[in-house]
Amino acid sequence: MSTTTEHPDVRAAQEDFVSTGRVNSKVRRLVADSWRRSRRSGVDPERPAPRSDLSDNDLAGLRRETPLTAALPVARRLLLDADPQWVAALTDATGRLLWIDGNRRVRHAVGRAGFVEGAVWSEDCAGTNAPGTALATNREVQVVGSEHWARPVHPWSCAAAPLHDSSGRVLGVLDITGGPEVASGMAMQLVRATATAIEATVGRGTTSPTAGPPAPTLRVLGSQGGTLVVDGAAHRLSRRHAEILLLLAEHPAGLSADELAVLLSESELSGVTVRAEVSRLRRAVGPLLSESRPYRLTRAVRTDVDGVRAALALGDVADAVGSYTGPVLPRSSSPGVARVRAAVSDEVRAAVLASRDPRVIIRWAASDEGADDFGAWRTLAAASVPGSAGHLRAVAQLRRLEAELGRPAGA
Repeated sequence: MSTTTEHPDVRAAQEDFVSTGRVNSKVRRLVADSWRRSRRSGVDPERPAPRSDLSDNDLAGLRRETPLTAALPVARRLLLDADPQWVAALTDATGRLLWIDGNRRVRHAVGRAGFVEGAVWSEDCAGTNAPGTALATNREVQVVGSEHWARPVHPWSCAAAPLHDSSGRVLGVLDITGGPEVASGMAMQLVRATATAIEATVGRGTTSPTAGPPAPTLRVLGSQGGTLVVDGAAHRLSRRHAEILLLLAEHPAGLSADELAVLLSESELSGVTVRAEVSRLRRAVGPLLSESRPYRLTRAVRTDVDGVRAALALGDVADAVGSYTGPVLPRSSSPGVARVRAAVSDEVRAAVLASRDPRVIIRWAASDEGADDFGAWRTLAAASVPGSAGHLRAVAQLRRLEAELGRPAGA
């Protein structure tokens, strides 16, 4: 699993930037841009002052009004049930921390830096930090150690994702803050999956007449995969362009031309070829794709894979199977796409078999992937009432597979 780690020179680069305004080339573009905004806002890196001007009654009122209240059980179950060494937080659309929960030691320690319920952690109040920068950029963000603008927060790392309603309007941010484990790629994936589950929980019924356009959607599942829907209009993509958009959606921090080349092809793919493809894609999708490098999406793009992941995160296996209309870009030979394809298929299959629900298993077994799935048919036979139609069908399929594969039914 990839890990986002702090470059050893970042602390010195941050100190130099505070003094001179010069940005070291080793600093990530997202972080450097945030430092500039923090500097322009006049945030003191030594003594930041996140606003904390609410009474308990006012904070309780904000909690009652936000649709994110419904998300608390989801966030706690997915982020805190295993008693990790971090705290999880939900903000509103202004960056105000509505809830903080998690490890008591970490909560007490970050509280000394002003990371407390009721405080505002937008960039103009607290400088570069994951929840504030996620709000400023409307994208998923990890901030590691001294990438933070405020030096009292340098011992910590954080990962955050903006939360939207079904129209694309930002409701707030989900964040986890803790030690080195929060700097990992796995932590960012966990936050991303939890944010998707939260949006699935609270997104419906929260639209506003003044809300912006819905987030773009990329369809990559099944034989019809490779369609981008932007502002209600569907655009059929070439296989390569669908691969690039999916990979950028899976890597919201962005990818260099060399990184894209490795993910797109097992054979050597030149940076010139990648840049040409990205240039053609940009002409097709316009401002959705940044002009700067690393290449990244300028708006959050939801994929139909996210819908499957959200259903799995919520424990709704039937919905996950119903949403899973086939493998991810099945005709793609891209190594990066192949990894996503295998991971999603494995996750759905594992959830189906663990459910031991005959109706769900039958739906999986009726798919192209499940038709010859020995384990699925064996599980269906064990989970079905002996003599029922499902049980008889499973036994017949097991006998067929046994004959074709030379595999005993009890194996």
